[in-house]
Amino acid sequence: MKREFSAGGIVYKTVNGLEFNVQGNAGGVLWLIRKPKAGHGYRGKIGWCFPKGLIEEKSKIQSPKSKKDKIESLEETALREVEEEGGVKAKIIAKLPTQKFMFKDKDNEWVMKFVTYFLMEWQKDLKQGFGWETEETKWVSLEQAKNLLIYKNDKELLDKAASLLTQI
Repeated sequence: MKREFSAGGIVYKTVNGLEFNVQGNAGGVLWLIRKPKAGHGYRGKIGWCFPKGLIEEKSKIQSPKSKKDKIESLEETALREVEEEGGVKAKIIAKLPTQKFMFKDKDNEWVMKFVTYFLMEWQKDLKQGFGWETEETKWVSLEQAKNLLIYKNDKELLDKAASLLTQI
């Protein structure tokens, strides 16, 4: 059985501006969700989810000190994926529980996947926006996110993130 390791971010921002009145979100907390583009190797259902992706090898420009230094950490992966798929810069606030699930890949082999998410606070939007893997992003309220997210695990994780945020 193959194993895969990914990381991602559940990003929030606090808003108090009038620009959010039109959407009914004046003040409070908004959550970043994304819709992936179909194709290009995307294996999941197309619908709203959080930014996440596989851990990658670090650039060959860097000279790693050990074998361990050749791959990204979970934190590095999560921050990179939030930038690439979410189009924002964020900072990690806390680690959330790791999700574990199994699926069959394109070769009909079983894969056990581990996805570690981090609660992140929005810092700024990136000038270039999100990358080619994302069709659309949006900031939504907790209830809107729970209605739009397509995976039950994501909805449960969002509840944990929101609960953790109230304790910080």
